[in-house]
Amino acid sequence: MKLNLKRREYANTYFDYSLLFMIFFLIGFGLIMIYSASAYDAAISSNSNNDPAFYLKKQAAAAILGIVVMLVVSRIDYHFWERFAVIGYVVSVILIGLVLSPLGMEINGARRWLNLGISVQPAEIAKLAMVLFLATLICHMKKGIRTKKGFWLVLLSPAPICVMVWKITNNLSSAIIIFGIAVLMLFVASPEYKIFFLMGGGVAALAGIVVLAITKIDSLAKLGFRSARILAWLNPESDPANKGFQTLQSLYAIGSGGIFGKGLGQSMQKLGFLPEEQNDMIFSIICEELGLVGAAFVMLMFIIILWRFMVIANNAPDLFGALLVVGVLGHIAIQVILNIAVVTNTIPNTGISLPFISYGGTSVLFLMIEIGLVLSVGRGIKLRRL
Repeated sequence: MKLNLKRREYANTYFDYSLLFMIFFLIGFGLIMIYSASAYDAAISSNSNNDPAFYLKKQAAAAILGIVVMLVVSRIDYHFWERFAVIGYVVSVILIGLVLSPLGMEINGARRWLNLGISVQPAEIAKLAMVLFLATLICHMKKGIRTKKGFWLVLLSPAPICVMVWKITNNLSSAIIIFGIAVLMLFVASPEYKIFFLMGGGVAALAGIVVLAITKIDSLAKLGFRSARILAWLNPESDPANKGFQTLQSLYAIGSGGIFGKGLGQSMQKLGFLPEEQNDMIFSIICEELGLVGAAFVMLMFIIILWRFMVIANNAPDLFGALLVVGVLGHIAIQVILNIAVVTNTIPNTGISLPFISYGGTSVLFLMIEIGLVLSVGRGIKLRRL
């Protein structure tokens, strides 16, 4: 009888090892590419003590901590975190506000970090907090989500944090990601799809009008910072030494990589030409060193990860679990799409990292926490005995 009970328990246990393998692969691949992209700059920079492995060591430490936290979170029932949804929202607001205090840190001209013994980027914490808060809010509203009041309540609930991230930390890309997470979660939970298409069309039309208006301005000197970026996006050669510089260097890297690339470690653009090569622009280095084949393989890995998210969300035990997975899916999908779009000059240049691969300790740590939540939801799936 005991043997049969153990077999039944084993049959009901689910763990997505394929998702875990893909995450470990991307982290390992990211460490290799971070070292390849940053070794030259680190070796000649006094900020890194002239240590070629400076960025690799810091990222590896964050990744190891993230893996440990992920495994712990994956063993905790995901319903446990529901009670911290409002607290997480409030803490995110406080941490973003503290960027203006003496605890705020400025790195590469951007004040987006806090010095809490270690550097922490509040926007990354806000992304996780928003996923948890919206999943909890939608579940508590139940059928109220079908009303106009409920719809707009959910849609506008991330607005305060989005505005703070945008204005206080001057990080428009993270604000867009946070709002995008809210839109996707609401899209999944709401039966009204028509309004989303209308909103999407309206945003696209407004963006077209703004771009058209900017093109009518005949001087970069008359443009604001973001407007100049849009003009440089349309024509990088118009300002090759300033706003168009990073975009042009990125495109040079991608074009010179060809089909199979120059070989791992053989990038030329990382030798002082391409800014943020280990961070926002690491996909350019991948294209240059590993070619179109390497870039396609990386994108395939992300597609498989998103597919595993969809499998877990579709089979989640309840709506709360499904929404948590959808929120994480939205976060990673939006960030990957925006990063690759920026690198290939499909959209205007804005600072945004490639999940699991770009350099950034706070980013990888909180991404791993999100993966732990997804795995926890997966553990709640009941398998049917055959």
